[in-house]
Amino acid sequence: MNYKKPDNSRVRAKKHLGQHFLKDLNIAQRIVDGLSGHGGYDRVLEIGPGMGVLTQFLLPKNNFSTYVIEIDTESVAYLQKHYPELAPRIIAGDFLKFDADNWFPGAFAIIGNFPYNISSQIFFRALEIRDRIPEIVCMLQKEVAQRIASPPGNKDYGILSVLLQAFYDIDYLVSVPPGAFDPPPKVQSGVIRLRRNAVTALECDEKLFFRVVKTAFNQRRKTLRNALKPMGEMPDHPLLDKRAEQLGVQDFVTLTLLAQNSHGSN
Repeated sequence: MNYKKPDNSRVRAKKHLGQHFLKDLNIAQRIVDGLSGHGGYDRVLEIGPGMGVLTQFLLPKNNFSTYVIEIDTESVAYLQKHYPELAPRIIAGDFLKFDADNWFPGAFAIIGNFPYNISSQIFFRALEIRDRIPEIVCMLQKEVAQRIASPPGNKDYGILSVLLQAFYDIDYLVSVPPGAFDPPPKVQSGVIRLRRNAVTALECDEKLFFRVVKTAFNQRRKTLRNALKPMGEMPDHPLLDKRAEQLGVQDFVTLTLLAQNSHGSN
């Protein structure tokens, strides 16, 4: 198959959609090669395919069927014309409002060059249906990619790190310079892979866990004893003398149980 760069004169990159079309075919190949098949899925959903630079590497794969979801009507029309075999599997819509049950009876992986302005929202939506999504390979703003993959104790470690690492094992795969895109973004980019871990449920109230993590990092320079004061009094515990970035997922579960036992889960 002859792979080709997209003809960017055909579809205009739209700033309000955060579009930066990947044009580096080597990077596109590396992103697709990042799919490991972890979790045994037979369908892959590409978010924001644009003009199909990743899609053309996905379609020849015979171990899964490729679907795409695209909110830009101009890109949808381009894909329908240039990839007619994909047409029945082009979903014209917004992933943040996507109902997976209407399209996928079982597990499916996610791949894509995520729009940087909504990448966090994409992950929060994916977390809601995480038991359907065993693997995610995606390109993001490098700073966000590093944050998600960062271990505890690192300045990059934050809210998304904890929430995603609670349910996924995460690898940082490759950095991508602005020149790989048209138009080039003002930031570096990075590719990460998330593979679902063995955690089926947290040992604490999940909504409260999310709240504890977000509250802890809202004032990350403070000790948790002070950062978590908005949540009310908590029993004394050595973890409260640390800062949010020093705690792993299990530590946050412990803090959530402390809060849960003190105040209930509401």
